[in-house]
Amino acid sequence: MIDTRRLTLRPATVDDAAFYLRLVNEPSFLENIGDKGVRDLDGARAALLAGPVAMQARLGYSLWMVVRKEDGAAIGMCGLIKRDTLPDTDIGYAYLPAYWGQGYAWEAASAAMAYGRDVVGLPRLLGIVSPGNTASSALLMKLGMRFVERLDSGKTDLYRMEFPPRHS
Repeated sequence: MIDTRRLTLRPATVDDAAFYLRLVNEPSFLENIGDKGVRDLDGARAALLAGPVAMQARLGYSLWMVVRKEDGAAIGMCGLIKRDTLPDTDIGYAYLPAYWGQGYAWEAASAAMAYGRDVVGLPRLLGIVSPGNTASSALLMKLGMRFVERLDSGKTDLYRMEFPPRHS
Protein backbone atom coordinates (compact mmCIF):
# COMPACT_ATOMS: atom_id res chain seq x y z
CA MET A 1 0.00 0.00 0.00
CA ILE A 2 2.80 2.43 0.89
CA ASP A 3 6.28 1.83 -0.48
CA THR A 4 9.45 3.49 0.75
CA ARG A 5 13.01 2.83 -0.35
CA ARG A 6 13.41 -0.22 1.91
CA LEU A 7 9.93 -0.94 3.25
CA THR A 8 6.34 -1.72 2.38
CA LEU A 9 3.54 -0.70 4.74
CA ARG A 10 0.40 -2.75 4.17
CA PRO A 11 -2.85 -3.40 6.04
CA ALA A 12 -2.68 -6.16 8.64
CA THR A 13 -4.71 -9.34 8.17
CA VAL A 14 -5.46 -12.33 10.38
CA ASP A 15 -2.56 -14.05 8.60
CA ASP A 16 -0.27 -11.72 10.57
CA ALA A 17 -1.43 -13.20 13.89
CA ALA A 18 1.82 -15.07 14.67
CA PHE A 19 3.87 -11.91 14.13
CA TYR A 20 1.43 -9.80 16.15
CA LEU A 21 1.50 -12.29 19.02
CA ARG A 22 5.30 -12.10 19.10
CA LEU A 23 5.41 -8.28 18.82
CA VAL A 24 2.89 -7.47 21.56
CA ASN A 25 4.62 -9.82 24.00
CA GLU A 26 8.13 -8.39 23.50
CA PRO A 27 9.44 -7.00 26.82
CA SER A 28 10.00 -3.59 25.18
CA PHE A 29 6.39 -3.50 23.93
CA LEU A 30 5.03 -4.47 27.35
CA GLU A 31 7.18 -1.82 29.04
CA ASN A 32 6.61 1.09 26.65
CA ILE A 33 3.16 0.45 25.20
CA GLY A 34 1.43 -1.91 27.59
CA ASP A 35 0.04 -5.39 27.94
CA LYS A 36 -2.62 -6.07 25.31
CA GLY A 37 -3.54 -9.37 26.97
CA VAL A 38 -2.84 -11.34 23.78
CA ARG A 39 -1.53 -14.77 24.78
CA ASP A 40 -2.26 -17.10 21.86
CA LEU A 41 -2.92 -17.12 18.11
CA ASP A 42 -6.70 -16.96 18.55
CA GLY A 43 -6.28 -13.89 20.77
CA ALA A 44 -3.95 -12.33 18.20
CA ARG A 45 -6.42 -12.94 15.38
CA ALA A 46 -9.25 -11.45 17.45
CA ALA A 47 -7.14 -8.39 18.38
CA LEU A 48 -6.17 -7.79 14.76
CA LEU A 49 -9.80 -8.11 13.59
CA ALA A 50 -11.13 -5.79 16.30
CA GLY A 51 -8.26 -3.30 15.97
CA PRO A 52 -6.28 -2.65 12.77
CA VAL A 53 -8.52 -4.64 10.38
CA ALA A 54 -11.72 -2.94 11.57
CA MET A 55 -10.12 0.52 11.65
CA GLN A 56 -8.73 0.09 8.12
CA ALA A 57 -12.20 -0.86 6.85
CA ARG A 58 -13.86 2.02 8.71
CA LEU A 59 -11.37 4.86 8.13
CA GLY A 60 -9.02 3.80 5.33
CA TYR A 61 -6.05 3.82 7.69
CA SER A 62 -4.81 1.92 10.73
CA LEU A 63 -1.68 0.36 12.15
CA TRP A 64 -0.02 -1.29 9.16
CA MET A 65 2.43 -4.14 8.89
CA VAL A 66 5.96 -2.96 8.12
CA VAL A 67 7.70 -5.42 5.81
CA ARG A 68 11.32 -5.19 4.69
CA LYS A 69 11.54 -5.34 0.89
CA GLU A 70 14.93 -7.08 0.73
CA ASP A 71 13.71 -10.29 2.37
CA GLY A 72 9.99 -9.92 3.04
CA ALA A 73 10.56 -9.97 6.80
CA ALA A 74 7.81 -8.44 8.95
CA ILE A 75 9.77 -6.11 11.26
CA GLY A 76 7.05 -4.13 13.03
CA MET A 77 3.87 -2.14 12.76
CA CYS A 78 3.42 1.55 12.02
CA GLY A 79 0.47 3.66 11.06
CA LEU A 80 -2.31 6.00 11.97
CA ILE A 81 -4.71 5.31 14.85
CA LYS A 82 -7.94 7.07 15.79
CA ARG A 83 -8.41 6.45 19.51
CA ASP A 84 -11.52 7.34 21.48
CA THR A 85 -9.24 8.83 24.13
CA LEU A 86 -7.59 11.43 21.86
CA PRO A 87 -9.14 14.34 19.94
CA ASP A 88 -7.16 13.62 16.75
CA THR A 89 -5.47 10.75 14.94
CA ASP A 90 -2.08 9.72 16.28
CA ILE A 91 0.88 7.92 14.80
CA GLY A 92 1.78 4.60 16.37
CA TYR A 93 4.64 2.18 15.89
CA ALA A 94 6.37 -0.81 17.40
CA TYR A 95 9.26 -2.87 16.07
CA LEU A 96 11.00 -6.07 16.99
CA PRO A 97 14.25 -5.12 18.81
CA ALA A 98 16.39 -6.83 16.15
CA TYR A 99 15.39 -4.04 13.76
CA TRP A 100 16.01 -1.04 16.03
CA GLY A 101 18.69 1.54 15.19
CA GLN A 102 18.59 1.02 11.42
CA GLY A 103 16.34 3.93 10.45
CA TYR A 104 13.30 1.76 9.72
CA ALA A 105 11.08 3.45 12.30
CA TRP A 106 11.77 6.91 10.86
CA GLU A 107 11.35 5.69 7.27
CA ALA A 108 7.98 4.06 7.98
CA ALA A 109 6.70 6.84 10.26
CA SER A 110 7.60 9.51 7.69
CA ALA A 111 5.62 7.61 5.04
CA ALA A 112 2.65 7.12 7.39
CA MET A 113 2.70 10.80 8.32
CA ALA A 114 2.75 11.82 4.63
CA TYR A 115 -0.17 9.48 3.96
CA GLY A 116 -2.16 11.07 6.76
CA ARG A 117 -1.41 14.56 5.48
CA ASP A 118 -1.61 14.03 1.70
CA VAL A 119 -4.09 11.17 1.23
CA VAL A 120 -6.36 11.28 4.28
CA GLY A 121 -6.16 15.07 4.62
CA LEU A 122 -5.62 15.18 8.37
CA PRO A 123 -5.22 18.74 9.71
CA ARG A 124 -2.85 17.57 12.45
CA LEU A 125 -1.25 14.46 13.84
CA LEU A 126 -0.64 13.49 17.45
CA GLY A 127 1.93 11.22 19.03
CA ILE A 128 1.82 9.63 22.47
CA VAL A 129 4.77 8.08 24.25
CA SER A 130 5.78 6.90 27.69
CA PRO A 131 7.96 9.64 29.26
CA GLY A 132 10.89 7.25 29.73
CA ASN A 133 10.89 6.10 26.11
CA THR A 134 13.54 8.53 24.88
CA ALA A 135 14.02 6.81 21.50
CA SER A 136 10.33 7.14 20.68
CA SER A 137 10.23 10.75 21.88
CA ALA A 138 13.25 11.52 19.71
CA LEU A 139 11.54 9.96 16.69
CA LEU A 140 8.42 12.09 17.18
CA MET A 141 10.58 15.23 17.38
CA LYS A 142 12.58 14.17 14.30
CA LEU A 143 9.26 13.86 12.46
CA GLY A 144 8.58 17.50 13.36
CA MET A 145 6.25 17.05 16.31
CA ARG A 146 6.39 19.23 19.39
CA PHE A 147 5.75 18.27 23.00
CA VAL A 148 2.34 19.52 24.20
CA GLU A 149 1.69 18.13 27.68
CA ARG A 150 1.98 15.21 30.04
CA LEU A 151 -1.28 13.21 30.38
CA ASP A 152 -2.62 10.35 32.50
CA SER A 153 -1.07 11.56 35.76
CA GLY A 154 2.36 11.65 34.17
CA LYS A 155 2.19 8.29 32.35
CA THR A 156 1.95 9.65 28.78
CA ASP A 157 3.59 12.49 26.87
CA LEU A 158 1.50 14.06 24.10
CA TYR A 159 3.11 15.49 20.96
CA ARG A 160 1.40 17.30 18.08
CA MET A 161 2.11 18.46 14.55
CA GLU A 162 -0.13 20.81 12.58
CA PHE A 163 -0.20 20.37 8.81
CA PRO A 164 -0.50 23.39 6.53
CA PRO A 165 -3.99 23.86 5.00
CA ARG A 166 -4.51 21.98 1.75
CA HIS A 167 -5.14 23.95 -1.43
CA SER A 168 -7.19 22.50 -4.26
